[in-house]
Amino acid sequence: MDSGLFLKGLIVGFSIAAPVGPIGVLCIRRSLVRGWIHGFITGLGAATADAAYGFVAGFGLTIISSFLINHSTWLNLMGGLFLCYLGLTTFQSRPAREAAPAAGDGLISEYASTFLLTLTNPMTILLFVAVFTGLGIAVTKENYAGATVLVMGVFTGSAFWWLILTSFTGLLKTRLDMQGLKWVNKISGLIILAFGLAALLKIL
Repeated sequence: MDSGLFLKGLIVGFSIAAPVGPIGVLCIRRSLVRGWIHGFITGLGAATADAAYGFVAGFGLTIISSFLINHSTWLNLMGGLFLCYLGLTTFQSRPAREAAPAAGDGLISEYASTFLLTLTNPMTILLFVAVFTGLGIAVTKENYAGATVLVMGVFTGSAFWWLILTSFTGLLKTRLDMQGLKWVNKISGLIILAFGLAALLKIL
């Protein structure tokens, strides 16, 4: 394994995941209201999508990237509407008195929701290409092993960020009472709704 390429991928994955956007807000809210594992699985969905886009950029799959970019308006529309829906349901939801059990179905839906939501932003491919170029990362079409190592690094770096964020957030859960959790829902819902509206405004 090319440790240098893996390390570069790890840095890229961590750096792209770190800015707190709608996914970060969703992870924080689920960690506080439902428990640490729910927040972390939510983050893993985003990490998988980051790795998928890193895969496209790293392998130079121009057909896929061109298709996604050419259909960015529809993808942004779906992502914006989904964010608005998540924001409204989060704002209206009532916090549970106990952390939700780590049920398989619930975790799968939380993972899938952020995976699909992250995929609705095809501009991430351009971001990966720009960062790869800036770091001097070059993967030839023949070097599939190098591209695979790079994608593994991207996933690991992204997942590491979500582990840090949700672990830290989980420590705060014990300090919040029911009233505090209600405010978490309302504030998170409004922030996610704002991200959704901003995404919709971009396509007008």
